[in-house]
Amino acid sequence: MKNGVNRQFRQNIYFQLFFWTALFLFGTARNYGEYDGGAFKEVIIYNFCHWIFQIMGANCIYFFLIRNFFDRKRYFEFSVYLIISLYCISVLNRFFIVYIAEPLFINETKDSIFNILTDIGYLLVHYTFPIISGAFIFIAICFFIRYRDEKEWATELQKEKTELELKSLKSQLNPHFLFNTLNNMYSLSLTSSEKTSQSIRQLSDILDFILYKGQKKWVSVSDEMDIIEDYIALESLRYRPERLKISRKILLNSSNTIPPLIYLTLVENAFKHGAGKSIEQTEIKIEAETNDQQSVFKIENTYTTGQTDHETGIGLANIRKQLQHYYHDKGIFTISREKNIFTVEIITPSQYD
Repeated sequence: MKNGVNRQFRQNIYFQLFFWTALFLFGTARNYGEYDGGAFKEVIIYNFCHWIFQIMGANCIYFFLIRNFFDRKRYFEFSVYLIISLYCISVLNRFFIVYIAEPLFINETKDSIFNILTDIGYLLVHYTFPIISGAFIFIAICFFIRYRDEKEWATELQKEKTELELKSLKSQLNPHFLFNTLNNMYSLSLTSSEKTSQSIRQLSDILDFILYKGQKKWVSVSDEMDIIEDYIALESLRYRPERLKISRKILLNSSNTIPPLIYLTLVENAFKHGAGKSIEQTEIKIEAETNDQQSVFKIENTYTTGQTDHETGIGLANIRKQLQHYYHDKGIFTISREKNIFTVEIITPSQYD
């Protein structure tokens, strides 16, 4: 935050140096050649005196009046203070020229303080309008810069918000998955202790995937399918062969990438709501295909009649949010039920930034 404030302060200093220097040089060049040597020097002095108060007036209007009143929609107070400020700065400008600048190069009778304060017409034409003209250009550019900075800041804030939301989604997924897997291992240790070492190795591979590859933005479809095989092997240890029937059709014709854990979550969901909720035989069918245009993953599982919680868990809602984050409207996520078969299909572009 401090670095951002310092950077903004430096940018403002550089902008003001460039703008006001350019304005002064432009005013000087405009009058060049219209006067002889002595008169031209006087013109430069007058321009310099007006230039100083243009800087004061523009900064006062923008950084004090606009920021404190106009931006807060206090328009009446802004108007009153603007008129007062312009009057005061104009008076100070004329007083500076009459009593400080002019005595340096001319010897004329000075205007009285009363005349300086009350000659409104002369103030408007020779002092207020020059201040307003310089301030108007300055403020217009300041508004443009502020709009640009606020747009960049809003974009950066949205990016950070999205990244935090995505991390939150992953934090929901991983404990949810690990909880079920550890329950599986506990059941396995009670019934088939000779297979415990195998399950530990498979769980180790899954944890390695989650902790390392799972934190990346993209993983290859082949890596995701490999870890799915470990997960299926780990889950299959819990069931007798007649309780679980799994078929796969994998055609990986190109090295496409996907967000990590997307497919694995669907497989875990199929086991949880299929075999985990039924005492009858559960069938799970997995199809995955990649080509140069897209990646397709489809999973079907049978379920018990009357079961209605397929679409209300953490897993599917998580996937829907992640697909929206990564692909916006380019990813397709469909869910269907037919004859006690629950089907989920994901179609994603083969390449996406």
